[in-house]
Amino acid sequence: MAQPATPQGSRQLSRQLSNRHIQLIAIGGTIGTGLFMGSGKAISLTGPSVIFVYVIIGFMLYFVMRAMGELLLSNLQYKSFADFAADLLGPWAGFFTGWTYWFCWIVTATAEVIAIAGYVSYWWHGLPLWITALVAVVLLITLNLPTVKAFGEAEFWFALIKIIAIVSLVVVGLVMIFSHFTAPGGATAGLANLHNHGGFFPTGSMGFAAGFQIATFGFVGIELVGTTAAETKNPQRNLPKAINSIPIRLMLFYVAALTVVMAVTPWHEISAERSPFVAMFGLAGLATAASVINIVVLTSAGSSINSGIYSTTRMVYGLAQGGDAPRWFGKLTARRVPSRALLLSGVFLLSGVVMVAVGGSIIEPFTVVTTISSLCFIFVWSIILISYLVYRKRRPHLHQTSTFKMPGGIAMCYAVLAFFGFLVWAFAQKQDTLHAMLLTPVWFAVLGIGWLVSRRRSGKFVREAADTVRMVGG
Repeated sequence: MAQPATPQGSRQLSRQLSNRHIQLIAIGGTIGTGLFMGSGKAISLTGPSVIFVYVIIGFMLYFVMRAMGELLLSNLQYKSFADFAADLLGPWAGFFTGWTYWFCWIVTATAEVIAIAGYVSYWWHGLPLWITALVAVVLLITLNLPTVKAFGEAEFWFALIKIIAIVSLVVVGLVMIFSHFTAPGGATAGLANLHNHGGFFPTGSMGFAAGFQIATFGFVGIELVGTTAAETKNPQRNLPKAINSIPIRLMLFYVAALTVVMAVTPWHEISAERSPFVAMFGLAGLATAASVINIVVLTSAGSSINSGIYSTTRMVYGLAQGGDAPRWFGKLTARRVPSRALLLSGVFLLSGVVMVAVGGSIIEPFTVVTTISSLCFIFVWSIILISYLVYRKRRPHLHQTSTFKMPGGIAMCYAVLAFFGFLVWAFAQKQDTLHAMLLTPVWFAVLGIGWLVSRRRSGKFVREAADTVRMVGG
């Protein structure tokens, strides 16, 4: 089986991430800023049926995670899903997947850098926004520089804060529901609010479809655990545990939280412009609700940037190991951290600081950013499923001996790919997301040119063709 070559004498990534790190990294990938801030817009577009939107997306992505898990565990030499894509589909797939995943997180994390500047201005109005953005980037790069364990610890605490916030929301909401709390506007908290205001589908089928646009962004990063494969202790045990716990997290963090929010406040009274979490704590009479949730959302944005720095760094390192990025980025420090790849991601994240310094607003068009990011993530998720289909065809013996088989197998792969086709259609139904969709092919055109140039310069066409023949034969 062909694998990316490792330069002789180079250090290897170290397996320092324990089970608790992997579990919380997986949770952090499941709970994003899209839930805290984007759910208000999703509710306003869809109504109570937004619960079904999140459940459907989570259900489908669970199978993507299971396919990824089986593939990663079939060969522990894989450092990430870009490696098995290159091995199973050809070097082009590793190149496109690796760099697209890098681009996904750079776009997402840059938006979060800008958002952090806005969140901090809530307390310090006179502080120049670019200073906040710069401090955030430098701090999070510093957290990733010492060891991979430092990243794991930071993400552990980031995720823990998010969990505490959501559990607190659910508990406070349940108290308000069972005590029949009445809001100043006259609405009484109760489960009847889920169907008394136009039913579960008050905005019709098109409104239901529109909810998928925003909700999809809430799940970007769910595959993050797949970039930790080379640095996870006992991956045969810890990766399956993290992946299998996803349905439980979805029920608690999405379904329970959104159900409670809409049971306390009728869906048509929830503003698309503010976090429904802030609004509900405010109704509960917690004077510090805005500050508390602002801290949580700030932490969520920091977690997203932290994850973005980690994943982009490891992806560039893997690309350099395979010859799809300059070899200079494939070097590790004495503590086995790809610091040069980390520097590359940091430089691009500084673009967020520049945008804050010269831009006229704090938050750039959120819908455009989330649409581009979501579409690129859909591409990565699709590559994972296509890789699984090829794996089942070429290496049935590995599937037979796997201890972590994907449920539903080949049929479920095609079902999820069809669902991704529906998502692309849903994104095309609104003008703002349609415009963002039209920008996305530019990235793949740039990648195509980069692929052709890099192949011609390195003279690897012949060698890769030979590797492909050997893989098919093996």
